[in-house]
Amino acid sequence: MERFKLISSVHLFLISDRRLLLLRRCNTGYEDGSYSVPAGHIEQGEPVTAAALREVREECGIDIAGEDLQVVGVMHRRSDQERIDFFLAATQWKGEISNCEPDKCDDLRWWPIDRFPQNIIPYVKFAWENYRRGLWFSEFGWPS
Repeated sequence: MERFKLISSVHLFLISDRRLLLLRRCNTGYEDGSYSVPAGHIEQGEPVTAAALREVREECGIDIAGEDLQVVGVMHRRSDQERIDFFLAATQWKGEISNCEPDKCDDLRWWPIDRFPQNIIPYVKFAWENYRRGLWFSEFGWPS
């Protein structure tokens, strides 16, 4: 009998001067037109932090030292599928942030940490609020 498998992803909170970097998704088939943070799936055999470093390099063109990356949250989430999301934060990096995937992102900008756009993906906003409150674990999308 095959065991149930969860999809796992990483999400990056890039923080500078009380602002959070958000990107607006496009042409992906998932939440297009909504803002999120740099994110992506964890590949087989890839540690969480390595996946985060890879994704931020692919999407934003920057390099983050492993010691400058902090795991700040884990979310067990239910949407179209059941998922485990890891949220990581960084306040320093090397390189200039740029939109390296214009085919998947049509806006990349800094937003004040207390004033996000209306069309931010709800679970991302929830994870950010948990991070600000110091909560490291949450569940999202489950019936009450």
